[in-house]
Amino acid sequence: MASIVESGWQYLITHFSDFQLACLGSFFLHESVFFLSGLPFIFLERAGWLNKYKIQTKNNSPAAQEKCITRLLLYHFGVNLPVMLLSYPVFKFMGMRSSLPLPSWNIVFVQVMFYFVLEDFIFYWGHRVLHTKWLYKHVHSVHHEYATPFGLTSEYAHPAEILFLGFATIVGPAITGPHLITLWLWMVLRVLETVEAHCGYHFPWSLSNFIPLYGGADFHDYHHRLLYTKSGNYSSTFTYMDWQVSRVSPVLTSLLVNIYMLIVMIFGTDKGYRKLKALQHVGDGDGSKQM
Repeated sequence: MASIVESGWQYLITHFSDFQLACLGSFFLHESVFFLSGLPFIFLERAGWLNKYKIQTKNNSPAAQEKCITRLLLYHFGVNLPVMLLSYPVFKFMGMRSSLPLPSWNIVFVQVMFYFVLEDFIFYWGHRVLHTKWLYKHVHSVHHEYATPFGLTSEYAHPAEILFLGFATIVGPAITGPHLITLWLWMVLRVLETVEAHCGYHFPWSLSNFIPLYGGADFHDYHHRLLYTKSGNYSSTFTYMDWQVSRVSPVLTSLLVNIYMLIVMIFGTDKGYRKLKALQHVGDGDGSKQM
């Protein structure tokens, strides 16, 4: 497998320049993964298939879906592509390379995990700032035009927000100066994660059912249902940043209070979401008793 990947990579670096791969190649890869993973959710919603897994019963109109796609193409070519072109000298300065040999998979794994944790931390605070009154009204409200999100709405946002929160995605690679293949893997995983978080469906095979602390669609869909400044669930990938002390068992509460100032993991911004899930759980229990 490693030899196949290296042979394919040898072909790329032989036929394309470093600049072409890092900028145009990254843009093409992003567009391909984003639209191929996001478009199916439009068709699912229109056809009504798998509705039993849909989180909200409301559907978006075809006109609203088409508006999202049109705006996305404008933003991607008018904002994302220029940013990629302008970022190339920075990434080269920070040590990014595309030559052989490829990095070992353990290095790739550690770097990508670091990017996920760092991005989630920066995104959380940037997202909370965007939910303050002025920034929400003038910037973030664009993203919240879709109270019932679908996969492609993950990148539907005001250009200022694209730059603001996009920083959270690129700061990790900018710090570490990874191999280009690591940067591509990170980009693919981040796109798939954010599309899934906005897809509007909670499937039995959703990652949030298997990976502890992973938010997923059910967690983020709640954020879109409640507009303005008090929605909570601000994290991009994981849930620990939104935790509150009171939802932990009494045995652990005192310990968590003592270390609260030492770790940034309990900010209490998922209270509404947890309350809703508790009410749903009680309702399900009552229904089973009546049966």
